[in-house]
Amino acid sequence: MSTSPGFGTVPLVPGAEPLPELEVPPPGRQNRLTVLLRLLLLLPHAVVLVVLSLVSVPVVVAAWCGALLIGRAPDRLERWLAGFLGYETRLSASAMLLTDRLPPFALERPFGYPVQVRLHSSALNRFAVLFRLPLVLPAALVCALVTAGWWAVSFVTWLVVLALGRMPLPLFGASAAVLRYRMRVGAYVLLLSSAYPKRLFGDQGSVDSAIGVVRGPSGTRPLFLGASAKMLLGAFLVLGVLGWAGGSVRPMTPPSLEASP
Repeated sequence: MSTSPGFGTVPLVPGAEPLPELEVPPPGRQNRLTVLLRLLLLLPHAVVLVVLSLVSVPVVVAAWCGALLIGRAPDRLERWLAGFLGYETRLSASAMLLTDRLPPFALERPFGYPVQVRLHSSALNRFAVLFRLPLVLPAALVCALVTAGWWAVSFVTWLVVLALGRMPLPLFGASAAVLRYRMRVGAYVLLLSSAYPKRLFGDQGSVDSAIGVVRGPSGTRPLFLGASAKMLLGAFLVLGVLGWAGGSVRPMTPPSLEASP
């Protein structure tokens, strides 16, 4: 798991737990043909992800038992789960039109691919490991609702990107926020992070985001959202709640959560 700072790193305040970070470049031009056929092109990846999700179930159970004994997931299991989370996140980023490039078929971090997950190894609290699922339920519910809300308007997003050949910045920020929060929930469930998922609405309200941020080619490290992006995120949440209450939209659970013990 990478701990390199790189560009756009949100520095760590002493005593704070390091949050998993999502690296996505700012929105650029996209090939309209690959946008048109995006979900079809990603079908082989979806099949691979289903297989990886099934394989990851016993891995998560073994990692959970190991973390109870030694205070962290065993190294080999941690590497597998980190690779699984990275693969699922890259696939989701492409499906959500955050990048024009299809993900490679690889569990290890692909060199040169624009979407990266940066995790920070740290000791785990055994009490938090024991009660992982009850603890994560509030964050998982928010994640499921905001993800369902995003997919409820995904056809409109697809039409916008197809027409413009790029994703507008507010929509990019809101979509990246959904994906980052989903990744952080997955990392917490899969015992890859001790930090509880947070900052759905961006980093601008956090103390550490204002200290020594290095600007670079990242659109999400740190993730600063404007008023329009925050309004879109709020709309996603409302749509998720309405869809769930009405039964027309089923909150989508991240595959990484489905692999939890």
